[in-house]
Amino acid sequence: MNIKKAAISLGALVVLAGGGYAAYDYYAGNHVTIQEVIPADASVQTGTAAVEAAKLNGDWSIQPDSKVYFSVTTSKETVNFEGATVKGDWTIDTGDLTKMSGQGVVDVNALQSGNSQRDGHVKGADYLNAEANPEATFTVKSFENFPKEWNEGAKAAFTMKGTLTVKGISKDVSFETEALYTQGAFKMEGSTVVTFNDFGMKNPHTVMLDTQNDVTVQLRLNLNKKQA
Repeated sequence: MNIKKAAISLGALVVLAGGGYAAYDYYAGNHVTIQEVIPADASVQTGTAAVEAAKLNGDWSIQPDSKVYFSVTTSKETVNFEGATVKGDWTIDTGDLTKMSGQGVVDVNALQSGNSQRDGHVKGADYLNAEANPEATFTVKSFENFPKEWNEGAKAAFTMKGTLTVKGISKDVSFETEALYTQGAFKMEGSTVVTFNDFGMKNPHTVMLDTQNDVTVQLRLNLNKKQA
């Protein structure tokens, strides 16, 4: 009888332990896949038809399908937060880079990692404080190595330097960027690395989980030209 009770108790412990690990795995794990806007097989600036400067030069707006991702690496894996509510305007002038400008705005309250409990914690007062600071912004100060000539569907690399503002705190950053023009759309992917400390936050730690101080910010932007 005692052996039977012990077996039942052991079985219950196994079930509870398994459930606990599943809960931990869900809470600590990644549930967001970063979506690309530039095809992985896109060529560099060779071999395709040249794009007329008039098609590129002018004012552009960020489209609703654009996204910004914030990624943190924990002792378990890299966890992505998706910002799917992005807006902003850009001006392109391939003949005079000093006339170029750009700004993007992310709705912090719309950030999500696929885990509402974790999202609420990150957007709370100890971290992003979304109630007091509902927007994160990036404003471009300069473009480096932005090509004067572009080819249809061919990607080009350049650097965007500017100011990233999160939680009301601003920091100068550089986004290493790739972009391409295709069928009237301008697509950009950029990446930079900041830290929790840069914006007055401490990287999260728990008994079971450590988080690195670095935060990778990735842009996935689709832009359409404004009608004159």
